[in-house]
Amino acid sequence: MTSVSRSLESGRRLRLTLECAALFVGLPVVMAVAVSPYRMRDVFIGATVVALVLLIFTPGFRWRSLVEGPILREWRAILLFTLVTMGISAALVLWLSPERFLAMPRHMTELWLRIMIWYPFLSALPQEIIYRVLFFERYGPLFPGRRWAIAANAACFGLAHLFYLNWPAVLLTTLGGVVFAWAYAGRRSFGLAFLLHMLGGQIIFTFGLGIYFYHGAIGAV
Repeated sequence: MTSVSRSLESGRRLRLTLECAALFVGLPVVMAVAVSPYRMRDVFIGATVVALVLLIFTPGFRWRSLVEGPILREWRAILLFTLVTMGISAALVLWLSPERFLAMPRHMTELWLRIMIWYPFLSALPQEIIYRVLFFERYGPLFPGRRWAIAANAACFGLAHLFYLNWPAVLLTTLGGVVFAWAYAGRRSFGLAFLLHMLGGQIIFTFGLGIYFYHGAIGAV
């Protein structure tokens, strides 16, 4: 590699590093300290659009890759994740807010059903585009190995939920981020990552932890 090539590659890595830091560290911090909770949806939509545009200009990325990789043959992982998430969710809600345990499906059934139907497409899907596809396809090469990339991705995913201003949201999304990142980067399956994310969110809202993921409750829990 010539000195000019090395210089160009170094410049590209620096640009991607700054870009990654701005999107996955800077933006979440700004959201947590300076953005109104009622503007979060606008920021989320904007971030999704930016992610889609960046993916278009990411060398080597193929949209077709999103429908590749194993899903149902990873049924053991899916079952284990479901059971562990149910156990953690039940324990947390019974500890923190026992009166909310299964309250939504029992007392707000219509709202619960709407969340179960729309959460995968309006929340889990765009989050997976931003935090798994964009992160690993565009910025993955910046990390020294897959384990480092997965750890960084999980930390960034937890940080992205800092604006809720409560520790259960950050803790749960960081733990979930490890699993979703493993599914995408370890199993090379966007479908598996999306399915796990969908199940995790649906379980959280069903068991009564949705209050920690609702922008209208920011600062009240």
